[in-house]
Amino acid sequence: MRDETWRVFRIMAEFVEGFDELAHIGPAVSIFGSARETEGSRYYNLTVETARQIGKAGFAVITGGGGGLMEAANRGAREAGVKSVGLNIELPHEQVPNKYQNMSLQFRYFFCRKVMFLKYAHGFVVMPGGFGTMDEFFESLVLIQTLKQAYFPVVCMGRDFWQSLIDWIEQVMLQKHQYIGPDDMKLFALTDDPEEAAQIIVDFHNKNGRSGLRLPSGIRDADNGLQ
Repeated sequence: MRDETWRVFRIMAEFVEGFDELAHIGPAVSIFGSARETEGSRYYNLTVETARQIGKAGFAVITGGGGGLMEAANRGAREAGVKSVGLNIELPHEQVPNKYQNMSLQFRYFFCRKVMFLKYAHGFVVMPGGFGTMDEFFESLVLIQTLKQAYFPVVCMGRDFWQSLIDWIEQVMLQKHQYIGPDDMKLFALTDDPEEAAQIIVDFHNKNGRSGLRLPSGIRDADNGLQ
């Protein structure tokens, strides 16, 4: 019983530290992806450029803090000169904090860490990844679908990775079984273009009255009437 009591205090401490550290980061986008991609790979370079474009638009970048595509996202954020946040998790393998973070938090519990990804994100970008990336992608859709989370953009990057899964969602979950509705297919976007990913997020927030974002070259302001 004593161990369970101390576990509650540790959980509380992770929430308190996370809320305290992240409360003032400003507009941010959480970027998810595999820890197993290597520097210089196609998806690594795509993630760096995507994070750079998001940073140039005025958003901080939040990642899981590890290597692979998490490292690439923190790297792009640092190159853009914005806050580069890593929410690191204690794991028996894979998770070594990358060197491109300028704010780093450590978590023991996945559910505490997930709250921080959601609470302080103004959008999600989901790169190719494994079970953890799929978990974060689908949980974001469930929370938006069930109105537990206010709608925000969820952008999947990499058509060659995502298209077959999206086809399965549409053909099996929607058309064959009607386990989801047609509007649920609108909860996320798919692109290969880093500027388009940033544009989707900027457009949404400008349309919803969140101005003051810096727009990089080639990215339009939705308030100018461009959809």
